[in-house]
Amino acid sequence: MTEYRNADGTTTRVERKSNTGAIIAGIVVLLLVIVGILFATGFWSADVKEGALPDVNVSAKGGEMPAVDVDSKKVVVGTKKETVDVPTVGVVDNGEK
Repeated sequence: MTEYRNADGTTTRVERKSNTGAIIAGIVVLLLVIVGILFATGFWSADVKEGALPDVNVSAKGGEMPAVDVDSKKVVVGTKKETVDVPTVGVVDNGEK
C-alpha cells in the first residue's frame, strides 16, 4: 500500500491486489478445455466396462473401481531413401591471400 499526500491536505491510499487466483483459474480452465478437445476429437477415449458404487448404510462397504480402457491415437513415423543431386562447387585460386 502506498500513501500520497494531496495539495489540499488529504491522503490518497493506493492498494495493489494480486491476480494470482485469476491466473490459476485460467490455467485450470485451459487444461479442462484441452482435455475436452482430446476427448471430443477421439484422440482419447474412455470405455468404462465394469464398476460398482459402494453400498452405503450406517457404515460404508468397500466398492470396486471401474475397469477403464483408455485408448490414445498412435503416431507412426517412417523413413524412406531419397536421392538428391548435389551441385559441384568449384574454387578459383587467384593467388591473393
